[in-house]
Amino acid sequence: MISENNGEFSINDSHNIKVQSTKPSQVECDKMTVKTSRVNEDKPLLTGTAILYNQNGNGFPSPMSKTFPVTNISGGPINESSEKNSSFGESISDYNPLLNRQLENPTSNFDTMVHLLKGNIGTGILAMPDAFRHSGWVVGLVCTTFLGAICTHCMHILVRCSHELCVRTQSPSLSFPNVAKMAFEYGPPKLQKYSTTASKFINTFLVLTQLGFCCVYFLFVATNLQEVICHYFFYLSVQSYLVILLVPMILLNCVKSLKYLTPASFFATILTVVGLGITFFYLLQGLPKISSIKAFSSWKQLPLYFGTAVYAFEGIGMVLPLENNMKDPSAFGGMTGVLNTGMVIVTCLYTSVGFFGYLRYGEAVKLGSITLNLPGQDLLAQSVRAAMAFSIFLSYSLQFYVPIGIVWPALKGYFHSQSSQRNAELSIRVFLVTLTFTLAAAIPNLSAVISFVGSFSSCALALIFPPIIELITFWDHCSGKEFVIMFIKDIIIIIIGFLGFGFGSYASLVNIITPITG
Repeated sequence: MISENNGEFSINDSHNIKVQSTKPSQVECDKMTVKTSRVNEDKPLLTGTAILYNQNGNGFPSPMSKTFPVTNISGGPINESSEKNSSFGESISDYNPLLNRQLENPTSNFDTMVHLLKGNIGTGILAMPDAFRHSGWVVGLVCTTFLGAICTHCMHILVRCSHELCVRTQSPSLSFPNVAKMAFEYGPPKLQKYSTTASKFINTFLVLTQLGFCCVYFLFVATNLQEVICHYFFYLSVQSYLVILLVPMILLNCVKSLKYLTPASFFATILTVVGLGITFFYLLQGLPKISSIKAFSSWKQLPLYFGTAVYAFEGIGMVLPLENNMKDPSAFGGMTGVLNTGMVIVTCLYTSVGFFGYLRYGEAVKLGSITLNLPGQDLLAQSVRAAMAFSIFLSYSLQFYVPIGIVWPALKGYFHSQSSQRNAELSIRVFLVTLTFTLAAAIPNLSAVISFVGSFSSCALALIFPPIIELITFWDHCSGKEFVIMFIKDIIIIIIGFLGFGFGSYASLVNIITPITG
């Protein structure tokens, strides 16, 4: 189970859930115990994975005939089917995953809200003025609001599919990769053989996304330090600061337990809040007339806006872990639930920073972070740059725990002795940190890297995979009219996702090779 300790996620020990048949004649079902095992790893965005074992030792019960009753979010049956699960000996419609979660340290609604805000507000919010520069202020306001609504809806899709698949597999909770795997395994017969591939796709894009975030974090720290030190002392290139940061970053990420990083994370959160507050103070000073900025920039630059904006809405990987660990998970969804409330706040912050940042500095917003546009002669402005740089430096390790949490378990089996495993894990950590350093040094264009990461990897996770999973999960569990509406809606989201993926990635690569200067 996920536990929360001062803002960090970890996984607790396994527990057993016994499910017995309601039919006295089914002796074997009466003796069956479903064991839910948890991987005892600290994975902030991958927790909540439930692995079920039947008597034959399989990972999940095999897909049965397509006669499952559809359940709503609260776990109740939508139809009146009383089909029995032959593997478990109980009615599928009677199983409510929300009531079968055994949590040692569940989070309150407020705690979940804080984690949701923290997971979505990072370097992306500081790049929103740059995004508005690429779109224009009218297009930026409309599209950011629209994109926030779509991303929030995709988060709801993921939660809904997770609940439905938890009922079918009689699992208390599922992770993002396992939701994709189970959707295909219980989906159309021709797609069932791709269930493992679907899970690997999600894990691959999670690794790519998080390593991309790490590259952005490296560049963000280096560029802000360059501005501060150059103003007061001497000039060094961005690559020089990346080299200086490499060793401290490696040492920080050799810490294997998030428990020891909790104080650093808490301090980083305080610095972020203070830094954003001071940044807003500068943005609202001496605002020019709105006619001084463009309402629409150009079609050529619009894909760069899309990539940056999608990058900013980076929290879909946290949705299931947060919902899985809530004391009252029913409060997560709904019109006024935690998810909608948190994402409304996030969307308002993004549009506010983007609009006022672009209005205040106009076409001078070019560098991927509004902190770089604050007046260099002010000590307060320089302190914001230093504080945000230090905050992102400390936050790097949290983003890094996701890829190492996926890559290392996949390679661990190749090393047999305890000492070889310890040395191998350390080597992989050093390699991955060095890889992000190398990519950041090769492309010292913060704005272009943010847009590329958002277009290529974040777009797939946030906009493409969730609607695909929904279509496969409910392919034969909706009436004709319901399925047509869902199909049209999901196809539109998928098309938007692929357009952003293709055009955004292409435009970002072109911007990396030939940077846009105005």
